[in-house]
This record gives sequence, structure tokens and C-alpha cells, in this order.
Amino acid sequence: MRTLRWFLGAVVLLGVILMVILDPLDSVFYPATHRHMELVGRAVSILIISALLLLYRIMRGPTPADRTVAIDIFGVLVVGLCALLGVASGRSWYIDIGIAWALQSFIGTLALAKFLEGRRLDD
Repeated sequence: MRTLRWFLGAVVLLGVILMVILDPLDSVFYPATHRHMELVGRAVSILIISALLLLYRIMRGPTPADRTVAIDIFGVLVVGLCALLGVASGRSWYIDIGIAWALQSFIGTLALAKFLEGRRLDD
């Protein structure tokens, strides 16, 4: 049963990846006159699919450590999305949001790791 679930999950994941490669999501944020919009659309699609898979891991993680790692990776994906939007649009405030998110994600991960170890936050 477990092998069947792994196989079905791999088939679905490969199907979604092929769908993203062959037909990326249309971008709502930018006009179609930019030459790099197809690449940005694909990258955003991949980040959104990765975020959905991470949300599943956050909810169904077998251990708190798995959930912590998934939350940390989700923060990295948000920073990547902010950087991608900042480069594609030419607006610097996306980069500012990404930097602030990265700092908060780092501090939150450290605090959660200390809590899971059973240590106090002021140690």
C-alpha cells in the first residue's frame, strides 16, 4: 500500500511539473510585452507548487522537527518569490519585504528550535 502511494504521488508530481514546463501560468502582475515573462511565469508556478507541497508537510509532518524544517523552507520560498517579483518588476520594495521576511524566518526558526529542545529563550 505504501509503495502504491509513493508511486501515485510521484506520477502526480511529475504530471504537475510537466504541466508547468509546457504551459506556465499567465502572469497577472506584468504586461505581456516583457520577453522574460514566460520564464517568470514558470518560476512563479514552480514556487507556488512547492509552497503547496510544503503546506502539506507542515500540516502532516510526522515530527515537530519536520514541521520546523518545512516552515523554514517555506520562508526561503517566500524570499525567492519576493526576489523574483522584485527583479521582474524593477520595484525595490519587493526586495525589502524579502529581506525582512528572511530575518523574521531566521529568528523564528531559532526560537522554535530552542523550544523543541526544551530550553528557555534567554539561554
